[in-house]
This record gives sequence, C-alpha cells and structure tokens, in this order.
Amino acid sequence: MTSTLTSTFQIRVDKALHNDEVRANFRRAMDGLMSRRLDQFPDKAELERLRTQAQAIRANSLTHLPILLERLEANLTRNGIQVHWAETPEQANQIVLKIMQGHQATTMIKGKSMVSEEIGLNHFMEQQGIECLESDLGEFIIQLDGEMPSHIIMPAIHKNKRQIAELFKQKFPNIPYTEDVDQLTQTARTILREKFAKAPVGLSGVNFAVAETGTLCLVENEGNGRMSTTAPPVHIAVTGIEKVVEKLSDIPTLLSILTRSATGQPITTYFNMISSPRKAGEKDGPKEVHLVLLDNGRSRIYSDPELIATLRCIRCGACINHCPVYVRIGGHAYGTVYPGPIGTVLEPQKDGLKAHGELVQASSLCGACGEVCPVRIPLPSLINRLRYESVRKDSSSTRDAGSRRKLTESLIWKGWSWAASHPLIYNTGTSSTLRFKDRLPQKLGAWTKVRTAPELSEKTLHQHLKDLGIDHE
Repeated sequence: MTSTLTSTFQIRVDKALHNDEVRANFRRAMDGLMSRRLDQFPDKAELERLRTQAQAIRANSLTHLPILLERLEANLTRNGIQVHWAETPEQANQIVLKIMQGHQATTMIKGKSMVSEEIGLNHFMEQQGIECLESDLGEFIIQLDGEMPSHIIMPAIHKNKRQIAELFKQKFPNIPYTEDVDQLTQTARTILREKFAKAPVGLSGVNFAVAETGTLCLVENEGNGRMSTTAPPVHIAVTGIEKVVEKLSDIPTLLSILTRSATGQPITTYFNMISSPRKAGEKDGPKEVHLVLLDNGRSRIYSDPELIATLRCIRCGACINHCPVYVRIGGHAYGTVYPGPIGTVLEPQKDGLKAHGELVQASSLCGACGEVCPVRIPLPSLINRLRYESVRKDSSSTRDAGSRRKLTESLIWKGWSWAASHPLIYNTGTSSTLRFKDRLPQKLGAWTKVRTAPELSEKTLHQHLKDLGIDHE
C-alpha cells in the first residue's frame, strides 16, 4: 500500500498504522492520561469555572500583548535578566550561540523546552561543535535514539519499558539489562548528575512569563528544570512571545488547570519562579540569566481575530491525549514539533499551508479536543477555518493561503453545487449513478488510496423518504 501513497505524511501515517507495538503503547498511555484527568475534575461545575477563568486570563494577555511584552522586558531588565528578541528560528539560534561563544562554552545542559525543538536548537548547536544534553528523562531517552518528541508533555511516550531497556543496554553496555523503571531512572540520573556539575550553560523553556514582576515560571516533575536553571553559571530561557501573562495572581488558576489537564496531577512536583540572576550574598543560582523571546509567525497569527485563539494554548497536551487520530498514528506521523490538534492548527499557521496543509485533514472533527481544552480554544472550528484557507481563491493573512487549491476539485464541486440546485438534474444524476453503480471505478484518486470506497445504497435518500410517506419537497 505504501508504494501508492504520494506524500511523506501519508507514508508516515501508513507506517504508524502498521506498527502494532507503537499503537498499543499509545492506546495504553492515552487511556491512562484520559482517566487520570477525569479523576481530577469530579465536579463539572468547578471545571467549567476554572476553564472560564483560565480562558479569560489568556484572552486578556493576548488582548494587551504588545503592552505586556514591553512591561515584561522592562521588569526583567530591571531585575538583571537580559532580554533578546528573535523574529525567526535562525535569529534565536544565533542569539543562543553568541551567548555560548561569549562564555567559551562547548556544553549545554537542557531542561524541557518545546520552543528549542521548534527552532531546531540541538541540531544547530551540534553543527557549531556544541554539545546539547537533554536532562528531562523523556527527552534524554529520545535523544539517545535520535528521535523527535512524540508528545509535547511526554516526549518518549511511544516507547514501552522493554524498548527503553534495550536502548539503555545498547548505549550503556556496562550497565546490567533491566526493565525496572526505578533502576532505569537511576541510570539516567547518575549520568546526568555529572553533566549538571560541569555544564557552564543551562537552557530551559518557560511556561508563563509574568509581566507585572518580571518573573519566569517553569512547571516540572523531575527536578531537572531546577538543576538546569540553577547549577550552571549561565541560564538561557527560550519561549514564544505569547507566554506572557499580566499578573502574578494569574498563575494559580493557570497552574491548577494545567497540571490536572496535562498529567492528571493535582500539582506538579516542582514549580520554579525565576526573577533575577544570583544576587550579592547568595550562595547559588546562575550569575547570568537571558530570555530569548521568539516570534516565528506568532505575530501573523495574532493579527487574525479568529486564529488568535491558537495563542491561548498553555501546552497541556489534553487535546492530544483525547484525539482519536493522534491515538492511532502517534506524534511522529505528523512530522512536526507540535502534533495532535494543537499542531494541526499551529504548524500550518507558523510554517505555512504549503508545508503542513495536509495536517488540517488529519482530524475527524469529533470535537473532543475543543471539549477538553482548559482555555477553550475552539480547535474544531479553527481546523475548519484552515481547511478553507488552504483552498480559498483569494489571498489572506494565513501563510500560503490557497496553496492546496486544485482546479479539478474546484470544477467538480462547482458542478455538484450547480446540479444540487437543480432538482430534476440532481435526481436524474443520482438515479443514473445507482443504475450503473456496478460499473463505477473502485479507485477514486487519492481518496481511495487510504480508505475503501463505500458501497452505494440501492435507493437514494429521496426514494427512502418517499417510501416512508415523508414529503421532502
């Protein structure tokens, strides 16, 4: 079947659907995450109150985004944190490289950061002769295997214990083979501890950036984020411009709904708040802190009154966990940094519909993603909007709008629309189709390359209604 597929996305999907072990891994993991999230919200009224509050906080942040970003920069600078602005991934990488070179650093220890994945930081640094070592356990595992994250919260969720144990045995042959989770974790911890002690630079992401106080907030469970931001003498944080919030009092609501929506925890093990470098008299913490604020298409998204809702995302992954498409094909099939429903709307806007337009078709439009989103992003309607953008006639603010429009499809739909508006012609056409249905081709272009052609009914809907005595005219 793969040989008949025309796009790399279709090929990746086909490969994923034929990998029974990976599909079982995802099914088991997603079922567990959905169940744990449900347990955290026994009171539906409380959940809806939290969602309303979180939505309002994020909407307010976006409404006043330019002002809040200026305030954030001013307060961070006042606190001693150096702020850098990057319009593109290339600019962001160059900023980080310049900081590394300024300290003659050849090693970086990293906490979890999806934006660093977005800009391709690891690959870029490797080309410059700089080692980037992931300290998040999931990121550490996939780095060993040379893979991308398959989930924005749990990057190695596509692997089971046996696969991880075999990977560790391959990479660390002197360590006894074990599938015990605690022992595997201890192995990673032992390796990473030495790196933490020696790394001159640590890098992290940012969950929330508080404009009021100039504070960077990091949510984590493993302690590696705290180590990455305090042990090395230089800390670099990278994040998107949309992560800013107005007030410190906004954080409890967002933190509460983030942790419960993401992993089904009432609260994470660690919550880090960074407001300055090490001060005089303090014994620990970095001597230098930098924040890189990335645009990378976010300003374009911000300019659209409907698509701006995409930027409300707090990266909890709930939409991914509940998506029937993601559960079946996994994250790698998307071929993008952000998979699932949020990736389906974010990636085509960020990188263009020409690059990722196929993703907007990777949705059943069941609505589950919109129902569980803690900040009420209307994901199904945004996916529909991007489907329209991909085939529209005229240009728009969406990058590569109309790039997937095909003349043949347009003519077919115009013909169908015309026939449907003329009852006599439409009824004659459907009757003729049924009369000769056995002679119809079983291969209908790309549509039947990935699905079986449906069997036509013996009667049209109009005929069924007529038989039932229902006047449908």
